[in-house]
Amino acid sequence: MKSNVVGMIGLGIMGSAMSSNLIKEGFKVLGYDVVPRRREEHRKAGGSSARSCTEVAKKCGIVVTSLPFSVALLETAAELARSSRAGQIVIETSTLPIDVKEEARKRLAGRDAILLDCTLSGTGAQARVKDLVVYASGDRKSYSRIAPVLDGFARAHYYVGAFGAGSKVKFVANLLVAIHNVAAAEAMVLAMKAGLDPELVLKVVADGAGASRMLQVRGPMMVKGDYSKATMKVQTWQKDMTIIGDYARKIDCPTPLFSASASFYTAAMSMGLGAEDTGAVCAVLERMANNPRVKRSTRGNRRGA
Repeated sequence: MKSNVVGMIGLGIMGSAMSSNLIKEGFKVLGYDVVPRRREEHRKAGGSSARSCTEVAKKCGIVVTSLPFSVALLETAAELARSSRAGQIVIETSTLPIDVKEEARKRLAGRDAILLDCTLSGTGAQARVKDLVVYASGDRKSYSRIAPVLDGFARAHYYVGAFGAGSKVKFVANLLVAIHNVAAAEAMVLAMKAGLDPELVLKVVADGAGASRMLQVRGPMMVKGDYSKATMKVQTWQKDMTIIGDYARKIDCPTPLFSASASFYTAAMSMGLGAEDTGAVCAVLERMANNPRVKRSTRGNRRGA
């Protein structure tokens, strides 16, 4: 398996991280992205660059897709279908509506290529250190064939059922992420409003019953008040939240806490933080609390942030 070339279509935050880990594990990765800069960065990381999705389809028996929007997946599927061959497997990792993935699957099935719905749990920062979990769904025999590739970029992977089940599990996971992220921010703002050292609070709370993966991952950003190194941009997260909300309404499932969390991400957008990490909901709550953050200068003087 490792002697084969693995294709990677989409070299953004997640795609580039997955590619990097596959390369470290000994895979040859042929990458493509519509943004030339990303293709160049992929080459610098040790991969090879394709000029189109068609080139990836012709050269790779296994292709991974990591795409931001529905249109991108459908266009990619159409291009892959023109050049794919029987038995080719496409590992679709994006967070998108299930009906869109179904349409992409049908387009590839016309050429006897197989699309698997393999969503990811983890942030971009986690992806870089191979701390991803994959929820794989679709043809089980194909899942067994791609297991070595999943091992190359993920900490763990699970087969969760028929095509679409991977997305459903991801919706459940992201619902929790949305709530836990806001909860972590609310707790950190309470700490700052109480006059506590946020760095100390993060250290001791993260070691107790109040810990969560979001507190662990985004707590350090909240301590610094710096969300510029985004592992998930607020503007992209808005898309994910819309997909989850639409699906929950479709199956008539109440999600009151998830719905309550949505307004904080919308507020972050209105504050011009769309390109920042979703941990920026802490900045929203700080503003609501009248900016309680106090920093200490190198001389030991206190100043308002």
